[in-house]
Amino acid sequence: MFNPALFRRGLLYPKGKRMKNQIYESTVLINATLDDAQIEGIISKIKESITTNGGEIKEIENWGRKRLAYTVNKSKIGYYAVFRFNAPTTIISKLERFYTLDDHILRFINIKLDAVALEQIEKNKVVPPVQQVEPVVEDIVPTPKLAEPEVE
Repeated sequence: MFNPALFRRGLLYPKGKRMKNQIYESTVLINATLDDAQIEGIISKIKESITTNGGEIKEIENWGRKRLAYTVNKSKIGYYAVFRFNAPTTIISKLERFYTLDDHILRFINIKLDAVALEQIEKNKVVPPVQQVEPVVEDIVPTPKLAEPEVE
C-alpha cells in the first residue's frame, strides 16, 4: 500500500518498495573559531539531521582543530568531523542543503563507501598491541682501579 507521507520523506519509491540503504562517509570542516560547546552543537545538529532523514549513524570521528593548507573563508584553522552512516540514497541532497545553509560549516564532502573502502577502514582501526618491553637490569660491575703512581 502506498503511503504518501513516507514517499515525501524519501523512504519509499512510488511503487511502494523501500529504498536501498547505502553506507556513506561525510567529512565536515567546521569553523574552529567557535567555542567547543558551539562545535558540539553543530555536530549534534548534523547527527539529528542524519537520523531524522532515515539514517543510522555507525561512527563519528572528531579529528579536532587542524591548521589548513590555505585559508578557507578567511579561516586558517578548522575543526574536522567525520560521520559514517547507513542511510537511503535521498539523504545526500538533504544533507548537502543543510551543510550549505549553515554558515559555520566551511567545507564538506560526502562519499559512498564500497566494500574495499570499508575493509580498509576496519584494517586501519585494528592497531597492533604495544609490546611490553621489560627493562634490562645489568649487574653493575665496579671498574677496576688503576694503581696510582707513587709521588716522591
